[in-house]
Amino acid sequence: MELSTDESTQAAQAPQRPRRHSRQVTLRHTVDGVEHETKIGGGAPITVQSMTTGKTHDVEGCLAEVRELAEAGADVVRVAVPRPEDADALSAIVAGSPVPIVADIHFNHTYALKALEAGVAKVRINPGNIGKPEWEREVLRAAKDKGVPIRIGVNGGSLEKDILDKYGYPRPEALVESALRHAEVCDREDFQDVVISVKHSDVYFMIQSYRLLAEQTDYPLHLGVTESGSMKTGPIKSSIGIGSLLADGIGDTIRVSLAADSVNEVKVGHQILKSLRLGRPGVNVIACPTCGRLAGDLFSVVDEVEEAVAKRGFERDLNVALMGCAVNGPGEAAGADLGVSLGRGRAHVFKKGEIVGTVDQDEIADAVIDLIERWDEPAAS
Repeated sequence: MELSTDESTQAAQAPQRPRRHSRQVTLRHTVDGVEHETKIGGGAPITVQSMTTGKTHDVEGCLAEVRELAEAGADVVRVAVPRPEDADALSAIVAGSPVPIVADIHFNHTYALKALEAGVAKVRINPGNIGKPEWEREVLRAAKDKGVPIRIGVNGGSLEKDILDKYGYPRPEALVESALRHAEVCDREDFQDVVISVKHSDVYFMIQSYRLLAEQTDYPLHLGVTESGSMKTGPIKSSIGIGSLLADGIGDTIRVSLAADSVNEVKVGHQILKSLRLGRPGVNVIACPTCGRLAGDLFSVVDEVEEAVAKRGFERDLNVALMGCAVNGPGEAAGADLGVSLGRGRAHVFKKGEIVGTVDQDEIADAVIDLIERWDEPAAS
């Protein structure tokens, strides 16, 4: 590979993105005797969550899934607790998890109490089915004693009957009223460690619900489009819903809900953050859509580079542009940190918009990875 010696050595800093002001909650968990903290809200990095799909009472299977999600990049993992045996298994799951565990509670508040005793990092309750107000207050008092946050998880499909009767449909105003009703219960109990979600399967209603809620409270917000669908449709719906809000500065933690392997939820979640230059640093691959000017097999180049980048898990915050012709690169990709533009059997390599060398097409992926790995090295004199 032929490279010039006059190369920039520093990546461009991502511009500041707007963030809604919110109070902060702390999720605590212990790994190998060392306590760790995961912050949500208050300017903390946006966390990516997912949920296990297996039976929680299958401790070994559940932990295997939790570890797989953690390895994929999940910051927080939620587990369902629909039965007594699931609640009984939480202590072992918490003890063996590398990330904070959230107990997902519906219908039976005693499972929430057991989850708190088991040491979970957070409890999600559904206001639409938690039951009597005194049961909710009992959970809040126990959570306060333990120093454990609660997520008020409002869902368009399970609103309280009186609110649904009032609005006739799970409109954004209905979801927000439910959330604020239960936030007031928390306030009366002097319980401040609260995260709120107002999820809806309708992307437009979901966006409007969170925008309304963001105007009326400073609690941290958990974003998600519920029941978004398969890998064909779910990532699109989630990207529109979650991405629109994050672009406005709304949102402190996200979960992409997919009818697919949960690892995909984590991958899509991080890709949404990366696309907005939020979240963890990492290499962002840009590729032109191609047209009749295409001067080589860009599709295979993109696949090779994306696969290689994913395997290495680079923490360098770089934009890498893969362009199919001289028109798109480096001209239209001048803002990228580095990239290539295809020619006839060869490709120009550029850094910060300046061509620094050429490489054969079958060596492009290796050349790009090499440049990423050597990004911080000083230029030769």
